[in-house]
Amino acid sequence: MFYLNATFIGIDHTAGENPFVYAVLGNDLEVQVLSAGSIDDTIAFAAGQKQAIVAVCSPQKTNSGIMAKNQFRDSISPRPNPGRWENFRFVEYILRQHNILIPQTCTVEENCPGWMKMGFMVYKRLSSIGYRNYEDQSNEKSFIEVYPHACYTALLNILPFKKSTLIGRLQRQLVLFENGVNVHDPMRIFEEITRHRLLSGILPLENLYTMNELDALIAAYTAWKVINRSEEVTFLGDHEEGQIVIPVSKLRNLYHQSFS
Repeated sequence: MFYLNATFIGIDHTAGENPFVYAVLGNDLEVQVLSAGSIDDTIAFAAGQKQAIVAVCSPQKTNSGIMAKNQFRDSISPRPNPGRWENFRFVEYILRQHNILIPQTCTVEENCPGWMKMGFMVYKRLSSIGYRNYEDQSNEKSFIEVYPHACYTALLNILPFKKSTLIGRLQRQLVLFENGVNVHDPMRIFEEITRHRLLSGILPLENLYTMNELDALIAAYTAWKVINRSEEVTFLGDHEEGQIVIPVSKLRNLYHQSFS
């Protein structure tokens, strides 16, 4: 499928009172929309697109149990120790081998946390309006799964600061800015910090995005890369169980913090 005027949508649904944040990038990496609302608002926006790829920040489905099958485990290198990793998705096993922590997805939906169940609903709603997994590249409307922490880690080549901290938000926004996404340059915040403002406890943070906005933006950027720089993305995991897309061509062996 040739995507000429596609929109690239990132959805993060872990944002508290307004549980859905969605970011929309155009082909030029211009931020067209950055909004918060309900699942209905988000799906309605996706429904109105002619060509789009939606990147959702949660698993597509429950874990299928393949990590408990000996034949599958024998095909993995390194082979998991007996009794270990049996209730994980294969992609979760892969990322943890690289020191990228990721929540565990259970085999039974009822045992999954609320945000994960909501994610399953997002994929179902997207499917109901004509979206299909990107593996079916003949479709004009597709979805992919992303994990923002892994995306930022891979682009930084180190484990990022916690996204709930000020420095973690600055770091993530700088990653987006350095990769061509048309966001505010977070370094300019330091130019606006004066002695008076600092002593008064006033920081000029109006151009710094929230952690959920940053997650939605990196998701949208990953969707953009799938189409515009396909050689620079990696699909990790099992085809049937669900794959996570990472916006780099190859992961390094292990990721560490830049400080002790």
